[in-house]
Amino acid sequence: MAKPSPVSPLAPTHVPAMPEIAGVRLGTAAAGIRYKGRTDVLLAVMDKGTTAAGVFTTSKCPSAPVEWCRAVLKGGKAQALVVNSGNANAFTGKTGKASTKLTGDIAAKAVGCKPNEIFLASTGVIGEPLDATKFNGVLDKLNETATPDGWLDAAKAIMTTDTFPKVATAKVKLGKATVTINGMAKGAGMIAPDMATMLSFIFTDAPISAPALQALLKAGVADSFNAVTIDGDTSTSDTLLMFATGAAAAQGAPKITKASDVRLKAFVKALHMILNDLAEQVARDGEGARKLVEVVVEGATTKASARRIAMSIANSPLVKTAIAGEDANWGRVVMAVGKAGEPANRDKLSISFNGIRVAKSGARDPSYDETEVSNAMKNDKVQIKVALGLGKGRDRVLTCDLTKEYVAINGDYRS
Repeated sequence: MAKPSPVSPLAPTHVPAMPEIAGVRLGTAAAGIRYKGRTDVLLAVMDKGTTAAGVFTTSKCPSAPVEWCRAVLKGGKAQALVVNSGNANAFTGKTGKASTKLTGDIAAKAVGCKPNEIFLASTGVIGEPLDATKFNGVLDKLNETATPDGWLDAAKAIMTTDTFPKVATAKVKLGKATVTINGMAKGAGMIAPDMATMLSFIFTDAPISAPALQALLKAGVADSFNAVTIDGDTSTSDTLLMFATGAAAAQGAPKITKASDVRLKAFVKALHMILNDLAEQVARDGEGARKLVEVVVEGATTKASARRIAMSIANSPLVKTAIAGEDANWGRVVMAVGKAGEPANRDKLSISFNGIRVAKSGARDPSYDETEVSNAMKNDKVQIKVALGLGKGRDRVLTCDLTKEYVAINGDYRS
């Protein structure tokens, strides 16, 4: 196993204090799944009656845990979440399915519920069998020792090539009560939309029904996790789960059965903030990243067209390596716009880097100053803005630069 990379220079300078959420307890352990000397298993235990929602990878080769979660999600209830790092339990055939069943059975026995109230997620190497017997005894002990305040340790336990744990939190009013939303995520490579290897888990004490929770989560994904790309590769294991314990009902929070309930306005805003925060942290921790890159496309015929063009730019190795080299190479941006297959007019196209326009009306901007632009490209955040001049469609996506370190990390991943 390659030595872990140092913490990303783009890592947030402030890590929020994660408050407790009534009805949620967390525990972590080292089960020896793949890594030595570090935690690799998370058990989140939730009170009976907790509702669940989920969004998963669109990959046609999903992992066994993804298939398990899709099946148990139909019940809309959860009492525990088990996450392991180091092994994705993907492309493991019948052995993978047997592993998820055994893990679900072990967790259900440990927590005291039915297997269809257990949610599973795995991240790590694809194609290696997962020895679920390693959870024997471990999950029992974690259920006994889990505490309400283990959020940062939980975020660390699910890391693979991540260089820092990713957490976010918010408190908002819902009726007469103040409810809490906590989130964590992992992801640094094999990240592309369609639930970009990404795992994320959101918890709240708000009393929200499973159908309403599902609608809220699905709506929140479009412009957060589905607007992030590191390398254009959609993982087999992408999983975003949200759990609502309903404990805040005792403090006066109304029971919500529809996502359209007007009383959810502040809650929805906070949820979207958390999803966007976590998604940006994933982009900031892109494998080998030295620059956070925001791609903004405006003046497109539709928002969907703007998204496809933005992704074409964000996923271009030539654009990403130019950013790494601090080169405002707008020719590569033009290339990426042109190959997207979306409406574009060369002679109406304008391009800016960090607010400095470098190209206008299909040619280099008359006021272009190489020194000014070169200095702007030294920033650790670079915005590429493309104005198409065709309509009102606008969108933005996040990515990072492509460095030699990305190649080193992925070249050594199974070594």
